[in-house]
Amino acid sequence: MALRHAVLAALLDGESSGYQLAKTFDLGMANFWHAVPQQLYLELAKMEKSGLVEGRNVVQESRPTKRLFTITGAGLAELERFAAAPVKPSFVRDDLLVKVQAVDSVSVKAVIEQLEERAAIAAAKIDIFTRFLHGLRGDLDEQAFLTSGDKIGPYLTCLRGLRFEQEHADWCNETSRVLRARQAITQEDAAP
Repeated sequence: MALRHAVLAALLDGESSGYQLAKTFDLGMANFWHAVPQQLYLELAKMEKSGLVEGRNVVQESRPTKRLFTITGAGLAELERFAAAPVKPSFVRDDLLVKVQAVDSVSVKAVIEQLEERAAIAAAKIDIFTRFLHGLRGDLDEQAFLTSGDKIGPYLTCLRGLRFEQEHADWCNETSRVLRARQAITQEDAAP
């Protein structure tokens, strides 16, 4: 997947500025695609040049002129082509996993601290995803929303993000407990 496909998917909700897209990437798409604002602005310029999006300037009285973008027919066709293409298997690439892999030869204390920090970050993301999902479904319970709610795509991707963060927090907490327990046994054995 290229950044352009993530941007096209984000623009399906309607006209958006680069700033609004950056916010969308921070909240709704961060669980499956990360992009900094500079990348988004650069990609929007390329996409406009290639006809995938169309931009228009909006003059604001007390603020700088902003540029709003919409997806074009060519952009929809590109997104359709992307959706029909075979999906490559995903993989995990995470510095923390390398550190845990090497924990027998490096500072256990430093790895435990990083595991606990990552678990806390995951817990904060779980809270954000939970609130976002509730906001999407409103008064409907989850099963009713999954059956008949609007905007099912964003809901399902957010649900995947929630489950990823829940599993990630569980793994970090469990790994930290295991390492702490092993460290305590090692310290007992080393005591005179």
